[in-house]
Amino acid sequence: MAKRKNRKVTAEKNPNTRKHLKANRKYKDTVFRMLFSDRKNLLSLYNAVNGTSYDDPSKLEIVTLENAVYIGMKNDLSFIVNMNLFLYEHQSTYNPNMPLRDLLYIAAEYQKLVDNKSLYSPVLQKIPAPNFVVFYNGTAKKEDNWVTYLSEAYENLSGEPNLELKVLTLNVNDGHNRKLMEECHTLREYAQYVAKVRKYTKEMKLDEAVEQAVDECIREGILVEFLRKNKSEVVAMSIFEYNKEEEERKWKESVYEFAKAEVLEAGREEGRKEGREEGRKEGRAEGLALKLQAEKEIAQSLAARGMALSDIAEITKVSLETIRKWLEKK
Repeated sequence: MAKRKNRKVTAEKNPNTRKHLKANRKYKDTVFRMLFSDRKNLLSLYNAVNGTSYDDPSKLEIVTLENAVYIGMKNDLSFIVNMNLFLYEHQSTYNPNMPLRDLLYIAAEYQKLVDNKSLYSPVLQKIPAPNFVVFYNGTAKKEDNWVTYLSEAYENLSGEPNLELKVLTLNVNDGHNRKLMEECHTLREYAQYVAKVRKYTKEMKLDEAVEQAVDECIREGILVEFLRKNKSEVVAMSIFEYNKEEEERKWKESVYEFAKAEVLEAGREEGRKEGREEGRKEGRAEGLALKLQAEKEIAQSLAARGMALSDIAEITKVSLETIRKWLEKK
């Protein structure tokens, strides 16, 4: 098979870069955050996740970071109960960088907790043990739960990592983690609301879909008090959330199509030539090899354009492990 020169593509040359996304990512509150900022709902969520039965919401000391490290990197809920620090984050898009983000969050939180204490004292300064949980309701991953580690981001790691942080992600889409949903009715009803919004966005305009979902939930007894009290805010937040989700999807598709067209155009004539020279059978084998090479070059091109590896795996339908191997060997 003829070898094609691997072209290094920079983001500056790509007309479909993410600049427009960055410009539009001013922080807005989310329905999840608003719903679970209520102490009663938050305690119910905590009990469901940890298998406990606390009944006094005043025991929660909410210490939510308003602007943790920089705009757009805000954790949703963090609180202290029984001298443990819990950072809860809601994500509608899979993000493999959550351990690193949570490291930044927890460092900022510990800084606040020891701000008036001396770290040079011979007395050991006690701090609450951290726990990191992500509540995921995107559509890319189907597992009920998974754990990600900070050490997965380390380059050239050998042996045990000297610094580790693990994040538990729970899929809170309707139909997942049934026991968790049974234990926290508010979470279950939130999942039902999200499912209705997704259902109606396929049938009507987004603003109409959200209005329809809210009205239907109220009629069916789903988040009734919350939705009646906060209807206009919920509608506005939901429209923003789903606009952002759709924008992300379109961006990934456009960059993928651009990279695919560029790579395939470069290899099309070579594939035709070799197919003619080596015969039908050999041509088919060569075609498969060229297809694999093209997929590899597309993945490398997408990475050069700044797309996350998880997004590359999702859009190319190639395993994340294979994507990583391709990028290591380029």
